[in-house]
Amino acid sequence: MRIFGRVRHRPSASWRQATDRAFTLIGDGRYEDADELLTQAADLEPWLSESWFNLALLHKFRHDWEQARTAGLRAVALLERQTGAPDWWNVGIAATALQDWPLARRAWQAYGLRVPGQSHTAAVAEPAGMQLGSAAVRLSPEGEAEVVWGRRIDPARVEVQSIPLPSSGRRWGEVVLHDGVPHGERTTVGGPSYPVFDEIELWAPSPVPTWVVLLQAATEADRDALERLAAEAGFAAEDWSSSVRLLCRTCSESRMPADEGDGSAHIDPHDHSSPGHPGPLGHMAPGGPGELWVPERECGLAAPGGLVRGLLDSWAADSPDTREWRDLEEVC
Repeated sequence: MRIFGRVRHRPSASWRQATDRAFTLIGDGRYEDADELLTQAADLEPWLSESWFNLALLHKFRHDWEQARTAGLRAVALLERQTGAPDWWNVGIAATALQDWPLARRAWQAYGLRVPGQSHTAAVAEPAGMQLGSAAVRLSPEGEAEVVWGRRIDPARVEVQSIPLPSSGRRWGEVVLHDGVPHGERTTVGGPSYPVFDEIELWAPSPVPTWVVLLQAATEADRDALERLAAEAGFAAEDWSSSVRLLCRTCSESRMPADEGDGSAHIDPHDHSSPGHPGPLGHMAPGGPGELWVPERECGLAAPGGLVRGLLDSWAADSPDTREWRDLEEVC
C-alpha cells in the first residue's frame, strides 16, 4: 500500500527497539527519556501512523495537550481505516482538554459516535446531548484512588455526582477529564453495567465545598430525608457510613457489583471495610443492600456555607425525636 508516495512496510528493528524501550520508560514514569526515544522512532518511520499515535499517547500521559493534538492529527492522517480507530479517541481527548470543539466533534464522529447538532452554529459548539448515561470514574488513579459515580457529558468528561472523600481533593459537581479505556466495571442486579474510567485531570472545578457531619438518624427514612432535602435545594448529601467501602486495587479494577437493586443483605468478599468505618476507594450505587441500622452516621454534604446549617436544622426540626446533628466541618 502506498501512502503519500511511500510504500508501507513493516517497521524496522530499530523502530521496534526504540518503541519498546520507550514504553518501558513510560511505565517507570520517565516521560522525558521516553519522549526522546519516541521522537527518534517517528524520525525513523514518519509514514507509520503508530509512530505518531505513540507520541500522542505519551503527550496525553504528560497532559501536554497541544503536542497531543498535533501528534494525534498526524496519526489520523496516516490511518488505513478511519471509523473506530483509537487514534481518533486520543484526538478527541486532547481537543476536549483544549476546548477545541470543532475538532472534538470531528474526532467523535470519525470514531463512529453520533454527535447531535448539524447546523453551522452547532458544529463549532461544545458537544451536548450525546446521552451517554452514567459511569464511574476513578479519581487520583495513581494515588489513593477513589471510584465515584457521575454523569457522562461527552466521551471524555464526567460530572461527579457522588460526594468524594476529602482525601481525593475533588468535589461534588466537578467535571473531570477521563481516559477512554475503562479499568473495571460496576454491575447492577438485573440491570446495566457501567464502565469505570480513570481520571486524567480536573477539567472544571466546583465552587461547592464539601462538609462532613455526624448524624443521629433513628431510621433509614430519617437519613433519606436529609439526602432528599439537599437534592431539592440543588445540592447533595451522602451517607458515607453506608455508601463507601474500601476495596483493594485488584477488586476496584475488576468487574464488581455496584450494590444497587434488590435491597437484600449479603456479604461481599471484596469489601474490605467494616461497619461504620468507610474506606476511600469506592462509592456504592444509590439504593444499596440492607444492613443492620446504626443510628450514628458519618455524612458528606455538598452545599454552600451559607446554606448547610440551615439544611441540617430544617432536617432535624422536622422530626426532633429521631434526628440530631453535630460536629459539622468543612473538609474540602
